[in-house]
Amino acid sequence: MGVAFAAAFVQPAASPDATVQQRKVVLITGSTDGLGRELALRIGATGAHVIVHGRNRERGMQVVDSIRRLGKGGTAKFYAADLGSFAEVRALADSILKEYSRLDLLINNAGIWLRNATSRELSRDGNELSFQVNYLSGFLLTHRLKPLLVKSAPSRVINVASRAQSPIDLDDVNQARDFSGQRGYTTSKLAQVMFTFDLARELAGTGVQVYAVHPASQMNTAMVRGVGNVPRSTVDDGAASVMNLVNASGIPSGAYYDQLAPGRALPQAYDEAARAKLKAVSLQLTGGT
Repeated sequence: MGVAFAAAFVQPAASPDATVQQRKVVLITGSTDGLGRELALRIGATGAHVIVHGRNRERGMQVVDSIRRLGKGGTAKFYAADLGSFAEVRALADSILKEYSRLDLLINNAGIWLRNATSRELSRDGNELSFQVNYLSGFLLTHRLKPLLVKSAPSRVINVASRAQSPIDLDDVNQARDFSGQRGYTTSKLAQVMFTFDLARELAGTGVQVYAVHPASQMNTAMVRGVGNVPRSTVDDGAASVMNLVNASGIPSGAYYDQLAPGRALPQAYDEAARAKLKAVSLQLTGGT
């Protein structure tokens, strides 16, 4: 299963007149800038069709055009959606389900970091914004697209998480009692890993592999620079970590990788009762899938 999927990303590019449905179809959230943009270009260079996602249409169309200009046979289409709105997440999923008969790879990459925030910023749905954008919306989007991923198997889901993690107060995931902008980020990243473990178990035997990865620390991205941090790694470093899981064979579904090697998340991620409660809370907050 893994070998066949990996090979599809290194075969010669599809001919220019090939239809989208004959290509590998890949959705990358947050792919108008930073790591997501680099992944879109790398995967577009394999001849795949890339669903480019973001909030800024101008930047999105620049990525689409860049993939076309690579001359490798890849194609792309941009979809705008604000992950701070579950309505827009559902609309994005509905558009993909309507327009595509396959989805070979979903990379949940979009994220924000409100490290310097001193008070909670809420999403349109009333959730702490980083927890929704970084985790809840990916949870919802993945579940909405799950039937298409299963239909397209062998397929993959890759959650771009982080080794920056902190335990989640499962009775107060939105930090109504005690807010920290940094903790909003770190709890959302642990939630992504916990979701990865659960989804891998749920999809066992379907041909859908699920992974989480810490791509690199403090990459040179607008998000890192925006909170005043000095970059310590490059976008290329992060892209190499994600592409390792895009193309690798023989890695068991449900693996969490720290860059290019197996990693170890916080203990809460391995607590089945905690994961079950997080799933229940997530279903409640998203209004179901």
